[in-house]
Amino acid sequence: MKVNFVRRLTESGIMLACATVLSMIPLLDMPFGGKLTPLSMLPILLIAYRYGAGWGFGVSFTYGLIQMILGLDNLSYATNWLAVVCIILLDYLVAYGVLGFGGIFRGKLKNQSLEFALGVAAGCVLRFLCHFVTGVTVWADPSGELPVPLFSMLYNGAYMLPEMVLTIIVGVVITSLFDLTSPSLRRVKKAE
Repeated sequence: MKVNFVRRLTESGIMLACATVLSMIPLLDMPFGGKLTPLSMLPILLIAYRYGAGWGFGVSFTYGLIQMILGLDNLSYATNWLAVVCIILLDYLVAYGVLGFGGIFRGKLKNQSLEFALGVAAGCVLRFLCHFVTGVTVWADPSGELPVPLFSMLYNGAYMLPEMVLTIIVGVVITSLFDLTSPSLRRVKKAE
């Protein structure tokens, strides 16, 4: 796909703005914490698929920076400098950066919707693992009733799993309607 740099940058900026606004809207506060958003990862994953994993990593890393700035107050809970570094890296930069994996299956399976769904699953599972690790290492509360790994899994899984499923469903609908590899976002041609 041949798209000029300005168009790619413009689309990415618009999708970053959409993702950021969507991340601020809680649809549902989850029982252990965290929140379900109205598909806040979808714009980033669409860009990652549209332009490939390399470009997607740059956009998703930028999204991580934005989320970190919006969540700076979380650093006040860190008990030492190592915890601050872990929060910055694993809860923000790497956790959101891995959404760039949304583009790794592009052009590999000849089915745009399946490629997109697998990319979303890869990015979301890796993001979950990042949050799980910080949940076990940084946010661990030894006085809790549940074992720390189980609590981290429940806390992060309670919002990541539904968010991933919703993102896949809506993304598959979008990728079944539009050819994301086309510079002009043409409608998908139906087989006759």
